[in-house]
Amino acid sequence: MARRRGWGGSPPADDEEAARRILAAAVELVDRTGAEISIADVAQSLGVIRQTVYRYFPSADALMRAAAVASVEGFLDRLAAHVAGLTDAAEAMTEGVVFTLAEVRRTPHLGILLSSSYSSPHLEALASEEARAFGMTMIRRFEVDWESYGYDDDSLAELVEFVLRTMQSFFVSPGNPPRSDDELRRYLRRWMGAAILAQRDVAITAERPRP
Repeated sequence: MARRRGWGGSPPADDEEAARRILAAAVELVDRTGAEISIADVAQSLGVIRQTVYRYFPSADALMRAAAVASVEGFLDRLAAHVAGLTDAAEAMTEGVVFTLAEVRRTPHLGILLSSSYSSPHLEALASEEARAFGMTMIRRFEVDWESYGYDDDSLAELVEFVLRTMQSFFVSPGNPPRSDDELRRYLRRWMGAAILAQRDVAITAERPRP
C-alpha cells in the first residue's frame, strides 16, 4: 500500500479502504453541491494531495463513473417509491423518465449512466452493457405487468434501448427553453406512451395465424 498523508489525521488501513473513502467523498460532494467536481475537490475534502486520488482513480471520469454506480441503488429506491402504484405501462414509464431526468439535473454523477463520460456525453454509450443493465433494473422496479402488454425479454430489451435514447436526447439537449416537468410529462405521454402501448397490438398481430 502506498504511503499516504492527510486523511484528516486518520489514514486508511489499506488500499481498499482508501478507495472506498475517496469514492464516498466524491458521492457526498456531488450530493451536497449538485455540481460537477474535480479530483482536486475530492483531494481537498480528504486532506490529501491530488496524486493520492489519482492512484486509485486515473481520471475525474473514472471517479465519477464509480460514484454513479455507487449511487444507483439509492436512486432506484427513490424511483420505485415515486412510481409506486402505477400499473399502466405508459404512465409508469413517463413518470420514470421525468423523475430520472430531474435526478440527473440534481446529481450530475447519475448522468454518467446516460453518457459515455462525465465531461462529454456521446450517444454510443447507450449501447454499453452498463447502460442497458441500468435500464433493465430500472423498469423491473415498476409495478407493471409487462407480459400483459405484450413484452417478452427481447422486446423489453428494445424498450429499454428506446427509453435510454429518449432520456439521452433530453439529457444532452433539453431544449430552449427546456420544458417544465408537466410539459415534458404531456409530451412523453403522448409520443413515448403511444409507442409503449403499441407493443400489445404488435404482439397480438404476431400471434394471429396466417391465412
